Amino acid sequence: MTRTYPLWKREFDHYPANGPRFRNLAIVVLATISLYFMIYVTSAVAVSVMRHFEMSFGYFAVVAIIGGVAGAMAALAAGALDRWGRANTVAYGLLLVALVTTFVLPAVPNKELFLLLSAVMGFVEGLMLVASPAMVRDFSPQLGRATAMGLWNTGPVVGSLIVALVASLTLSSSSWQQEIRYAGIAGIVVSVVAILGLRDLPARIRNQVIVSAQDSALVEARGEAESLEVGRWRTVLRLDVVLPAIGIAFNLLFYLTMVGNSAVFFSTVHGWSEQQASGVNNWVWTSQAVSMIVMGVLSDRLRVRKPFIVAGTIAALCCTAMFTAVATSPGVSYPVVVLLLVAISVSGSVSYAPWLAGFTENIERHGPAATAAGLAIWGWTTRIVTALAAIAIPLVVTGVTPLVEHGKQVTEAQLRAAPAQVIVAQHPALFEELSRYPATSIPADLATRAATEVGLAGLDTVAKAAPDLAVLAEFGPEVARASTELPRQWELWFWICVAGQLLFLPTTFLIRGRWSPRRARADLAEHEREVSRELNALAHHSGQP
Repeated sequence: MTRTYPLWKREFDHYPANGPRFRNLAIVVLATISLYFMIYVTSAVAVSVMRHFEMSFGYFAVVAIIGGVAGAMAALAAGALDRWGRANTVAYGLLLVALVTTFVLPAVPNKELFLLLSAVMGFVEGLMLVASPAMVRDFSPQLGRATAMGLWNTGPVVGSLIVALVASLTLSSSSWQQEIRYAGIAGIVVSVVAILGLRDLPARIRNQVIVSAQDSALVEARGEAESLEVGRWRTVLRLDVVLPAIGIAFNLLFYLTMVGNSAVFFSTVHGWSEQQASGVNNWVWTSQAVSMIVMGVLSDRLRVRKPFIVAGTIAALCCTAMFTAVATSPGVSYPVVVLLLVAISVSGSVSYAPWLAGFTENIERHGPAATAAGLAIWGWTTRIVTALAAIAIPLVVTGVTPLVEHGKQVTEAQLRAAPAQVIVAQHPALFEELSRYPATSIPADLATRAATEVGLAGLDTVAKAAPDLAVLAEFGPEVARASTELPRQWELWFWICVAGQLLFLPTTFLIRGRWSPRRARADLAEHEREVSRELNALAHHSGQP
């Protein structure tokens, strides 16, 4: 029986031809790009948001923590969402996030409501994090899986790129609220496309392994006799599913750090504006999006996964170590930072699209019907590590809060009070004595001595600068200490990210598949012969009276 919904049909009757299949994949990718445009836009205006709501960096991190925990809970729930439909999860989830982003988030009156909304959006993102790659797996045979997963994974990357591009072009004339609305309006448009266009595969088809598009006839023939599997969580709670899922989450620590904190890092360490930080990210996310697709295509052409995963991980580890050693230095140039980040992005892309393809193939070997449950394990571990990183970063990088809260105030006060500071420095003992009395109660002899030594014009300059001098006295030492310590703190955190990449490396060997393209081609030829034999047998059986 064809499953129907109140307004339109949501499920294909048969395995679709290339046109409808590619259209479905395109909508899923577009929906993912739109989702992460909305999820990541706040990070591009993080400094402005913190100042607007008077948030500490720790509180802003709590926003990420709550969103990550909510996403982790949702990812586990998403493993059971097949009853409602993967297409519905993607389409209506995107619409909910778009409405919140457009109409609610820019108008929140306080940071507490901002925190609550981040939990709502994080929960929906967790659902879509599982449902969308599950749909990509459904509509991409294994021979094109890495390309399809590379395209899908351009969602977070291109979403980040759009955030950076829009911010770099518009932040000089737009408020942070308007930046968020841009993302929300785009999300509404894409969600309408998804609601009208997305379709699911019937369970009898998606619960089978499809190696190539030529398998569709056999899949259809088998489909009527297939029964739904039970015990899906037991099916995928295996070492070759759980350990790679944990490993990839730690491997993504650097990426997650830069997605959420690049503007904060560049602002507090190098003094760059949010617009300049977005300019760096334009290069980074463009290179990553292109290389993700290229590496997926190469992996599919050579029909191997593990050589790409291992080589890419080692290269990314080396590039991240170089960035850690160089990028926190005060004299590092803008082009050097861009070059290092592009190198990290490209090398990481060598491994990630093939890894996603290989991971779904690991799940399929245990049971194709458990795809959503297996991806739920991956989504859950990724979001848990995201939340742990959000907790850890403010504990390691403690200097951010003083610089965000008072850095601009201290800098401006120093500029205005510079002439007064020169005068005070020339007569430190006198001004120390003057500071003991209110301005209206200075003893006459002390006032006379001050007028003689400093002059009335100098005293007037110092008096006018009194508010700025008070700011410098209260916050100056804390800001100066944070400015000195912060580069070392970020360097320590980046080394932790390198350790995460090291932790991931041994788990890559659990991804099944050949190392040799020649042997992979031989496996494919044997599979095609087996498909031909089974189709002939089915045809012979159906012809029996």
